[in-house]
Amino acid sequence: MVKTAAQTLDDFAQAKLEALEAQALRRRLIETDRREGAIAFRDGRRLVSFCCNDYLNLSQNEEVKRAAIEATGKYGVGSGASRLVSGNHPLFRTLETRLADLKQAEDCVVFGSGYMANMGIVPTLMREGDLILADELSHACLLSGSKLSGARIEIFRHNDMAHLRALLDAHRNAAQHCLVVTDGIFSMDGDAAPVEEMAEIAAQHNAWLMTDDAHGIGVVGHEGRGSSFMGATKAAVPLQMGTLSKAVGAYGGYLCASKAVCDLVRTRARTLIYSTGLPPATAAAAIAALDFMRTNPDYCRRPVEKAKAFTRALGLPDPESPIVPLILGDAEVTLAASAMLEKEGYLVTGIRPPTVPAGTARLRFTFTAEHDDADIARLATLVRERILPRRAAE
Repeated sequence: MVKTAAQTLDDFAQAKLEALEAQALRRRLIETDRREGAIAFRDGRRLVSFCCNDYLNLSQNEEVKRAAIEATGKYGVGSGASRLVSGNHPLFRTLETRLADLKQAEDCVVFGSGYMANMGIVPTLMREGDLILADELSHACLLSGSKLSGARIEIFRHNDMAHLRALLDAHRNAAQHCLVVTDGIFSMDGDAAPVEEMAEIAAQHNAWLMTDDAHGIGVVGHEGRGSSFMGATKAAVPLQMGTLSKAVGAYGGYLCASKAVCDLVRTRARTLIYSTGLPPATAAAAIAALDFMRTNPDYCRRPVEKAKAFTRALGLPDPESPIVPLILGDAEVTLAASAMLEKEGYLVTGIRPPTVPAGTARLRFTFTAEHDDADIARLATLVRERILPRRAAE
């Protein structure tokens, strides 16, 4: 019997799923009800979440929620159209002004998400005949945007400035324009890019530096301004990109840059031109969150302080961000460790390839301002007594 197209499609999908299942790499969506204070509910069980990127717990902040509710009541639910048609609500200008001020930039343009931002920004600036150099651990959307641009792509070893210099020396002169891209804080390892040194290297080679500060804004740098502000002075990063969905607690992406660059992006970035604008409530929530961050700089330091308490209890090096990875290597071992912690009342998701390189499956612990110190101490005890000994034995 000849199979229909629908049947061959299902066969293809099922075979792929079975192969992933055999490698402990199949992924499933699990309903999770997030609440205040880093609490989550799954299957009716109360869990303390240590895997959420809501670093400042602002998605649950009363001022932020009130701003979203009031904006919905006043302006409605959706923005109605692309920002360039009729969907450019006045709240967007307020939000962009707040972000530009935070990042000490001339201007800002807001996108529908961080992924959409990178998929739009990089192809707007780069094309065939240009050169992009990317840190090997850059977020997937930076690499996807780079591929979409048509420019030549060279990958440099993680945070290896000597390798970056060598690639620039070898290839820069053959390209018209050159862009260096990197995460500011790396999402899976939690370490910081040496953005000050990178900015100097890029400037020496007439290259533009773009940092993805999704995991930096709100939690690192002076007053939580992000990875460009981790040194004594602001690093000379001309393209500061980031998201509003993590420490800011809302949703969306942004680029802070010069007015000319932002105007070009507004004019040419396809993911902005052909996407409906963010809902007014989302913009209002982000504005309220940024205002809270500006007036509570001590609060912005809490997530890293909580992460340090955890690593010090385990005898690990101090982290540079609220992200602490514990590499276990094997995907099945990682899933088993995650299941054990969930049984004990903690939600810590196992991260597996292809999100991380093969052989580096890990538990990724993320710390928030509202985590209870007693919960952190007990979590550290569980890791020390039930996970670290097994890792050492292997």
